[in-house]
Amino acid sequence: MAQYYPAQENVLNIKAQYYNTLDIEGFSQMMKDPSFCYKFYWLEAIVNMISESVTETTFDAIIDEMIANAWYSVREFHIHLSGLQLDGMVRDGLERAILRLTELSTLPANASKVEIKNAIDEYNPELKKFKEQLTNMVPYRALAGFFAHSKERADWSSVRRMTTYIKKINDTVMSLPYVLGEESKLKKKVYFHPDWIKMIQDNTVSILGWIQYEKVKWLQNNNPEVPGLIYKLAPMNDKMRKLSNVRKLWETVLEMHEIHDVFTGQKIVPKQYDVDHFIPWSFVMNDELWNLMPMDSSLNSSKSNRLPKWNPFFKGFAGNQYILYGMIHQNESIHKCFEACYRDNLHSIWAGQELYRRGNTKEEFYNILEKNMQPVYDSARRQGYEVWAY
Repeated sequence: MAQYYPAQENVLNIKAQYYNTLDIEGFSQMMKDPSFCYKFYWLEAIVNMISESVTETTFDAIIDEMIANAWYSVREFHIHLSGLQLDGMVRDGLERAILRLTELSTLPANASKVEIKNAIDEYNPELKKFKEQLTNMVPYRALAGFFAHSKERADWSSVRRMTTYIKKINDTVMSLPYVLGEESKLKKKVYFHPDWIKMIQDNTVSILGWIQYEKVKWLQNNNPEVPGLIYKLAPMNDKMRKLSNVRKLWETVLEMHEIHDVFTGQKIVPKQYDVDHFIPWSFVMNDELWNLMPMDSSLNSSKSNRLPKWNPFFKGFAGNQYILYGMIHQNESIHKCFEACYRDNLHSIWAGQELYRRGNTKEEFYNILEKNMQPVYDSARRQGYEVWAY
C-alpha cells in the first residue's frame, strides 16, 4: 500500500520555485473547513489524474475515480466517510454511492480499481443521481481559497454563474488549478491549467501526503472507535500479517493438550488448522495473541470478515485461551514460544500486566479477557461489521 507521511510542521511542501507564479496559499485552502469527506477524494482524484498527464476530464470521470479510491475503506473496513446522522443514516454522498453500487453488483470488498470502474459503467443509470449529488458544490467550493483576490463576490446560488465567475478569475486575476466548461451535471468538462499541471506533477508525493494527512484527521474524528485508521485507506500488504510465532505456540500446545474448535467442537488436528482472529483483523488491525485462535480451516473462509456470535462462542474461545495461559506457566518449551511472540503479538498493556500474569484463576482470566474484548467487539458491531450466521 502506498503511504505518504509528511512532516506535520510542513504538511504541504511545495517547491519554492512555484511560489512566485502560483497562489500556493490558495491551493493550501482547498481542503479547509470541509462539510463532507468527499472534498478530500475530489482533490485526490484530480491530483492522481494530473500525475498521469490528464489535461482535461469530466465530472463523471472524477466521480468514478473517487468511488474507486474510497471503495476499500468503506467496504472492507466499514469506515463512515462523514459519520452518521442521528437517525443512523449515512451522511456522506460518496459513501452512499459506494453502498448503492454494493447493492447493485457482486463486487467483493477487495475488488480491483478496474473491476470497480467496470461495475460503475455497467450500473451507471442506477448510480446517476448519487454521482450528480457529489458535483453540487465541491468542485466550486474547493476553489474558494482563491476567490479572496477577486473584488467580485461569488454567487453560490447558481452553478452557471459560478462557472462564469471561476473562468473570469482565471482570465483576469490569476491562474486557477482548473476551470469548468458549460456542459451540465456529470458531462461538465474540467480543464487543468498547464502551470498547475507542472507544479502538481513535480510535487505529487508531497501533495498526496498532505491530502492523506488531512483525510486521516477527518476520518478519525468521524470514526472515533476505529483503531488503526491510517492503515484502512487502501489494500494492505499481506506481509504485514505476523502469525508465524503464534502458530508455533499453538502447535506446541496441540502436541501436549487437546484443543477443540470454538465453532464445531471438533478436536483440532495439528498442522491442519488456521490461526484466525475472533474479532476480525480488518477492524483491530493487529495480530495480538489474545484475539487469535486455532480454527477449522474449512470454516475460515466462511467466517471471513465477520464477527462470530458473542454468545455462545466467546465462552469456548476464552476456554481455549485459558488452556494456553495455563500451559505457558507450566511448560518451559511453551513459555519460550510465548516469549517469541513478544515482538509481534503482545503489545496490549492490559494483556501483559493482567491477562498473562501468573496466578489468575479461570474466572479471573475469563473476566479480564471479556472486560477488554467485549468493548472492541461492540465497537465493531456499531461500525457495521456483520455477525457470522454459523
